Amino acid sequence: MDAKTCLQKLRYVGVLAFATVDEQGAPQIRNISAIHYEQSALYFFTARGKDFCSQLLADGRVQILGYTKYKEMIRLSARARPVREADREKWIDAIFEEQPYLSNVYPGDTRTLAGMVFEITDGEIEYFHLGVHPIFRERYPIGGGTVTEKGYRITDACIGCGACAAHCPQQCIEAGTPYQIQQEHCLHCGNCQAVCPVRAVERRG
Repeated sequence: MDAKTCLQKLRYVGVLAFATVDEQGAPQIRNISAIHYEQSALYFFTARGKDFCSQLLADGRVQILGYTKYKEMIRLSARARPVREADREKWIDAIFEEQPYLSNVYPGDTRTLAGMVFEITDGEIEYFHLGVHPIFRERYPIGGGTVTEKGYRITDACIGCGACAAHCPQQCIEAGTPYQIQQEHCLHCGNCQAVCPVRAVERRG
């Protein structure tokens, strides 16, 4: 798995959930299908007058979520920015060509008058596959994006009692000095931290 494959899977999903926050910090989410994909970037259309557009212009941070029929969760965390004005019509045309229904929503030149196109070229993708055992998860950068560590790790305070391994739903903790969590199979459930008698488990990141 890699970032390019994850973007292709999002394309197959089609309709994605886009999350932002409003001026009061309240979460806002909506489904978007007006999207054009490049090899390592995506472009999406919205109208200037929508709250979604205002939130993106004010902050830019967005999370995009898709879920496949194979129980794969793909989450893209990024900062969206408006495309250059000189390129706006080009990307609008590309999006409308791939999504013909949009011409019924914005007929004629209304799409150019109303439309904004945002691009995401840098970000982080989290891939989380619940349809396999053990589960599989990994993170990939897009463009200049960085990967953040999440989950849990076992520190040198570990006494080797094995309580963490015994209570791991995915059995992804290996004996050692200290015990080791196989990060690609970790649910991030926190059981290991909850049962450790010496508090040797700490959050990553």
